[in-house]
Amino acid sequence: MKEFEKKVLRAVLKIPLGEVCTYKDIAKRVGKPSAWRAVGNVLKKNPFPLFIPCHRVIKSNGRLGEYSLGKKLKRDLIKLEKRIKNMLK
Repeated sequence: MKEFEKKVLRAVLKIPLGEVCTYKDIAKRVGKPSAWRAVGNVLKKNPFPLFIPCHRVIKSNGRLGEYSLGKKLKRDLIKLEKRIKNMLK
């Protein structure tokens, strides 16, 4: 695995439960602000999508974007995590 890929996956691991960020945010966090498409490509190949929560990464326009396990599951996981976060408050 390339260093850029590792950085992207580590950055995604830091997104808190019940929150989302954009592909562009992740690109900035790893020091490559214009590499948002490359971030998407890394997340598309995420070997552990339920453990490295790439479902928490969305498009800058607020739309979900793709998810290897399907958009419906991505939407459902985001909603579920928001509910859990609210319950833990």
